[in-house]
Amino acid sequence: MFVAPINTEALLAQAQTETLYLNLIEQINKDFNLANEGIDFPLSISPEELKIQLHEKIYRMIQYKFAEYLNLLYIIDVPENDIKKLDGSDLVILAEQVAFLVLKREWQKVWFRNYYK
Repeated sequence: MFVAPINTEALLAQAQTETLYLNLIEQINKDFNLANEGIDFPLSISPEELKIQLHEKIYRMIQYKFAEYLNLLYIIDVPENDIKKLDGSDLVILAEQVAFLVLKREWQKVWFRNYYK
């Protein structure tokens, strides 16, 4: 049964434990490219670096490319209710929370695809 991790560190650790971390990176790259937001995380990227770079990318999108940011959330299929619950008063914190929601949704896709194959 799928249990959503409580934070980014737990999610990335679970992905590594289940040897699905590379699949997670591939899924993130695929969905960002579908949204025309070219991102190409190398498969060798560390979990800590992935977390940092994803956070920075989302932060920049919120600040400078808001329409593309909304499109990305739509393509990844991040639940709208989850986004609405976030406090947008601090952009750095907001971007970190959105990065976690993106990772969580991408992890769901990878986990379900692996579990039900």
